[in-house]
Amino acid sequence: FVRPIISVTSGAANRSTSRHLLSEMQRVVLALLALFGGASAWTPVSRRAALSKAFGAAGAAAAVVAAPGTASAVGTCKKDSNNCIAGSFKAPSSAEAGAQLKSVLDAYPQAGQADVDGGGWQFVSESDSAYKLEFKSSGKGNMAKFFNGGKPFIDDLEIDLAGDTANFKSASRVGDSDFGVNKARMSYIAKELRAKGWDAKI
Repeated sequence: FVRPIISVTSGAANRSTSRHLLSEMQRVVLALLALFGGASAWTPVSRRAALSKAFGAAGAAAAVVAAPGTASAVGTCKKDSNNCIAGSFKAPSSAEAGAQLKSVLDAYPQAGQADVDGGGWQFVSESDSAYKLEFKSSGKGNMAKFFNGGKPFIDDLEIDLAGDTANFKSASRVGDSDFGVNKARMSYIAKELRAKGWDAKI
């Protein structure tokens, strides 16, 4: 009868060890829960909520805006970029800013000006406070023939209007240099806005 007693004693010891390990594991889990904010750390949350918790509300908003496939505000050109120009124009008042800006954009010559945008242009999208336009070169120059298969070069213009301020970015889709095309385009638009009382300098 000695062996069964030893067996029982051994089983009791094993159960005691198991309870001890379980207790230790529970303490670890509780410590992790406390560290990461309680039981909610284990509850599924939205990506925005997770970003907000990790970086604060501002960081979450910025991350969502920057996510691929979502709309974003007009950005800036890369440092030392030779195929992009960005800046802002200021209207004399916010009341007429939208109408004045739209009228200047609508009046941009379809035949181009200053030897740029000879292939015309079009609105890609527009709203009361944001515009996206596409401009094309004539496609007849040597640069287009030799470096773009005889096809027109395409530039993108984005403008966001906030109150009396219009932020813009005009950039070429291809090439390291635009040979001053984007600046010529924005200089023309700036001149037309100044005629309406805007503070518009390039």
